[in-house]
Amino acid sequence: MSRTGFVLFLCPHNAAKSLLAAAYFDRLARRRGLPYRADTAGTEPEAVPAPVVVEALRAEGVDVSGHLPRLVQQQDLDSAQHVVSMGCNLIGMASAGARVEHWDDVPPVIQNLDAAYAIIRSRVEALVSELERETQ
Repeated sequence: MSRTGFVLFLCPHNAAKSLLAAAYFDRLARRRGLPYRADTAGTEPEAVPAPVVVEALRAEGVDVSGHLPRLVQQQDLDSAQHVVSMGCNLIGMASAGARVEHWDDVPPVIQNLDAAYAIIRSRVEALVSELERETQ
């Protein structure tokens, strides 16, 4: 396998969707032995992660309570192999070599956590399968 790469998950506040996606991605990638890890950022970061997301991930054995939402930087985009945007405006922030996907149909977590997480899990599973094929 090649060197470790990373997938950058973006949501505006870096407090909900991107955390759910990154946590699920890391578990699947590790389970399948892929040389990828997840990172997260936002375009308008909140001060803390969404409590409902902290609790949902805690129930799955993942602790994100210490996560500090952060502003996406150009270096993040330039270093990522894949960028997944869930509702972020990336105009003017070009990615040097990453593939950029837009998952803009993921509903706000505050409105429907279960629906948002179901869509995120499905998309992450497809992405991990794609990366798995590429690394073989």
